[in-house]
Amino acid sequence: MKVIVTGGTGFLGMTLARNLLDRDGLTGPSGTIEPIDSLVLFDVVAPLESLRDLGDRATVVVGNVADGELVRSIIDRDDVSVFHLASMVSGGCELDFDGALSTNLDGARAVLEACRARPSRPRLVFSSSIAAFGGAAVAGTVSDSTKLTPGTTYGTTKAICELLVNDYTRKGFLDGRSARLPTVVIRPGRPNAAASSWVSGVFREPLNGDECVVPVDAGTSVPLSGYRTVVENLVRVHEVAGEALGADRALNLPAIDVTAEEMITALRRATDRPLGPIHIRPDPTIVGFFRGWAKHSSFERATALGLARDSDVETIIRTYIEDFLDHK
Repeated sequence: MKVIVTGGTGFLGMTLARNLLDRDGLTGPSGTIEPIDSLVLFDVVAPLESLRDLGDRATVVVGNVADGELVRSIIDRDDVSVFHLASMVSGGCELDFDGALSTNLDGARAVLEACRARPSRPRLVFSSSIAAFGGAAVAGTVSDSTKLTPGTTYGTTKAICELLVNDYTRKGFLDGRSARLPTVVIRPGRPNAAASSWVSGVFREPLNGDECVVPVDAGTSVPLSGYRTVVENLVRVHEVAGEALGADRALNLPAIDVTAEEMITALRRATDRPLGPIHIRPDPTIVGFFRGWAKHSSFERATALGLARDSDVETIIRTYIEDFLDHK
């Protein structure tokens, strides 16, 4: 079978690609496990790293996810599955409303329509976000039954796409499922435009010996998950039988609710490496973002479906050190 990963040259996309190629296969439209003979990483930019470790099954296609004709040209087989990760991030969406609609909405529609054009009803996993929650709901614990009232353009586009995935599935065009991601840590490299970028930075920069400025109050709570666990759960969501999901195809992925202060404490416990200085200096803009985002999440459906949860933050930190610092 062929697998498409949009946003495939980013950190999460590349991690997912390696996970997929290490497997015997995925459940295809046939309903049986099929070997992956072709993996396409589709993104707006070429990868910064070598793809030699992915072997000859993986190829890269560079282009705009909102280009429907191009998307249809790569979703060109009936034995196909799609992981739709491509998205403009939260901070970028607030700065560029039109770009957010083009990438996040028009891009999703292009992918959905390309799947609809295949008669095989392909499986599609859409990476949503707990940013789809907002308003008064975030004062408590957001669950799969919490009404989606996003407070950002980014969250609004994710909520709209969740409804589209539900409806395309209801109509029989595809077999969709939406995974609401918590904040994913620890992302290597430089910070990006996501409002949550500091959460990776609170671990990454000190481990690199650099200063870290935490732009929120010490008591700010964030639901988070390690990148290995998130990728594993995206695959598990793909493998869940559609009948087990029912009409509502969106679910919260498991997460750990951790405050900024607890992140710093966990970092100091997880390693004896010399760390760069950490300073808490709230930034009104970032504080405003997090005031409207969920601080606690529940994930009963995900647990019942066999999805994984990180044991603790220290393990996430040690995994990052093993994968990126010891290796380097």
